[in-house]
Amino acid sequence: MRRIVVLSTGGTIATRQDAHGTRLAADPADALLDRLPRPPGVPVETRDVFCLGSYLLTPADMREVAVAAHETLADESVRGVVVTHGTDSLEETAYLLDLFHADPRPVVFTGAMRPADAPDGDGPRNLADAIAVANAARARDLGVLISFDGRIYPARGTRKAHTVAPAAFAAPDGGPLGRVADGEVEITAAPLRPKPLDLAAFRPNEPESVRTDIVAVYPGCDIRALRAVADAGARAVVLEATGAGNANPQVAAEVARLVGSGVVVALSTRVHAGPVAAVYGNGGGADLVRAGAVPTGTLRPSQARVLLTALLGCYGDPARVRTALETALRTAVETAQETAQETSPERNQHG
Repeated sequence: MRRIVVLSTGGTIATRQDAHGTRLAADPADALLDRLPRPPGVPVETRDVFCLGSYLLTPADMREVAVAAHETLADESVRGVVVTHGTDSLEETAYLLDLFHADPRPVVFTGAMRPADAPDGDGPRNLADAIAVANAARARDLGVLISFDGRIYPARGTRKAHTVAPAAFAAPDGGPLGRVADGEVEITAAPLRPKPLDLAAFRPNEPESVRTDIVAVYPGCDIRALRAVADAGARAVVLEATGAGNANPQVAAEVARLVGSGVVVALSTRVHAGPVAAVYGNGGGADLVRAGAVPTGTLRPSQARVLLTALLGCYGDPARVRTALETALRTAVETAQETAQETSPERNQHG
């Protein structure tokens, strides 16, 4: 019989308040199912991977979730997988799984903004929706998805957009792929996905081998933080730059030095939406790219770091990692351009 498997990792959806008023992840997966607002309409099994607040997770923990999903899908009777997860780093774990996900069946992440013991908790409805998405035939071949507050998002490009609101996630550059309500799933778009990486090759158990740091750029910043993470052993760095990807001449010079020493530098931005663009000189994006930084398009720092971590864990060699990073980002841009051309009114008019 076809079934859905729920993998529980903790987070607010599993959190209860203790005698001291502190909230800690505690509930197992079976307890989450007991609170569903409606029958799932499909057999559901559960597995507890771990029970942690997602702000505690490491790349090795995220790989453990990926392995659990991969092993679950080895059973052909499984129709789809749901992962319950804390919202703080849900965007990282979901994207990591998507980078390695080669199966047509969906893996759907969800969670909650209110704890399990809240009288108005959103976890049960989010979980019921995620099960419906995982069970939906139209969710096949979409990769890893995020189902939250009635909306369905792709893993890539989705991020937490509010600290406390129930509608906590957004995909600023693409929007949701669809919606789910009362068990009915509607899909209106498909995500762009590169060729999956090999999960068996990903070895993040030695943290220094995949260490990737994010360094913020801001008006008046110097290079001390950038140099400090490199001195601490970072093998890759993501610049969280201003605007379309700008810094200052001092930062640009340090980027050139780091790239020359074998550190992979990616250029992202702190701005909510829009692509990185190598436009400005005098330490702006054009100078940073000339110095060797790789612009990440619409991929923001949290997920750019995940991509670099995955590539370091698979390939190790900085030169190969840089090439794979450029290829992955270029493929996404080219695919997006092709899709836009195929769906443009002019193309449709001329057949």
